[in-house]
Amino acid sequence: MGSLFEWITDWIKEGLIDAITGQYTSIFNSVNNQVADVANQVGQTPQGWNGGVFSMIQNLSETVVIPIAGIILTFVLVYELIQMILEKNNMHDIDTWMFFKYFFKMWVAVWIVSHTFTITMAVFDVGQSVVSRAAGVISSDTAINIDTMISTMETAMESMEIGELVILALETMLVSLCMKVISVFITVILYGRMIEIYLYSSVGAIPFATMSNREWGQIGNNYLRGLFALAFQGFFMMVCVGIYAVLVANIQMSDNIHSALFGVMAYTVILCFSLMKTGNFARSIFNAH
Repeated sequence: MGSLFEWITDWIKEGLIDAITGQYTSIFNSVNNQVADVANQVGQTPQGWNGGVFSMIQNLSETVVIPIAGIILTFVLVYELIQMILEKNNMHDIDTWMFFKYFFKMWVAVWIVSHTFTITMAVFDVGQSVVSRAAGVISSDTAINIDTMISTMETAMESMEIGELVILALETMLVSLCMKVISVFITVILYGRMIEIYLYSSVGAIPFATMSNREWGQIGNNYLRGLFALAFQGFFMMVCVGIYAVLVANIQMSDNIHSALFGVMAYTVILCFSLMKTGNFARSIFNAH
């Protein structure tokens, strides 16, 4: 009778341990996949992320926004000419060099507006290059060795009673569910950044049309700073993911599995919050409003 009871107890324990290790494997696979997915998403250029959306935005910029930008540019250039003439004592101090500078400025302004989309994409190409290099370093340095962690956990769980294993199994299921929910939030943040990039790119010609004037140029300058902030936001996201993966990999499973489990969930919540803050952080660095 005693040996039968021990056999049932061992059978239940083995089933619980297998279930818990399976959930843990899923959790840590999710961590590794999340690191790789964020690296892949933020490393994409606007044209590489979704070709259909990119073509639509480019078509809108060239057929709808640029004509409006042309009208604004005409107003700004006329305003610039009037200002220049008035500054020269109502045309009493006019010289030929002044008009040469004005026509050169006009040519540059027209060229910038007509090549706005190319300039905008060049900014994101620079940001993508930085992110790709960071992804190569971070992805290779932060991959979690799942087999080692699971082996350590199994050793610790073999000394636990059935009651403690049941509680641990419930905790593991809860954390696994929370990780899936948080993963959805992280995906929303990544997609939201790309949509913001497309929105910024679609109207770039209008703020660029104001850059030839000292007063109105603040609009264009702020837009350009916002572009660089969006481009380098991906780099800050990669840094957040790298820190997250290192923190999770350094959790000691042998000390207290319960605290280690909730530590993984806590770090994932911090990652989600940090990714949300990268946009404001990038804007503050580039002084974009």
